[in-house]
Amino acid sequence: MKNTSEVQEDTEQVVSENETAAEVQEDSPEATAGEETAEEVPEGKEEAEEKTEGKAKTSFFGKKKKDKKDQQIEELTDRLKRSMAEFDNFRKRTEKEKSSMYIVGAKEIIENMLPVVDNFERGLAQAPEGDAFAEGMQMIYKQLMTTLEGLGVEVIEAVGKEFNPDFHNAVMHVEDEEAGENIIVEEFQKGYTYKGFVVRHSMVKVAN
Repeated sequence: MKNTSEVQEDTEQVVSENETAAEVQEDSPEATAGEETAEEVPEGKEEAEEKTEGKAKTSFFGKKKKDKKDQQIEELTDRLKRSMAEFDNFRKRTEKEKSSMYIVGAKEIIENMLPVVDNFERGLAQAPEGDAFAEGMQMIYKQLMTTLEGLGVEVIEAVGKEFNPDFHNAVMHVEDEEAGENIIVEEFQKGYTYKGFVVRHSMVKVAN
């Protein structure tokens, strides 16, 4: 049997060996790597948790609500655009009305002048050839017609043309084998247009 001092020495030796083994394990690379890995895992988890929380916040709240100022700005901008469009339509409509009023007024003036032109033509048709007075009237008539043409007045072609109710007014109908069907063979009164608008229809005789 061992005495008390021998047992104590054996115990101290075992404890010393255990402490040395523990220190060796702590200093070994495997232990160090294990500790570093253990410390890095929580950081990765935290980043993943932060991203997940951010996505959850975004998906939960969705788009941010517009401020009252932004809504007022959009409403005022929309009203301004509507007002500008309405004003542009009003301007175009007014210009069109003014143009049509001008054309209507000019047509009335030209229509009142046409009987004067008719009388010129009747008088010149009866004037004797070589008459100085008749020649002077002929020059005035040509000047008048040139002025009307410059304003946009044009004579409607009739004789030899196909009858068109938009420009011609048929007052007589005749059977003529030499003329084609629905062809104007005679004109009783000239017709005129002003800038494409009929001022007076031609009074004509239509064949077949």
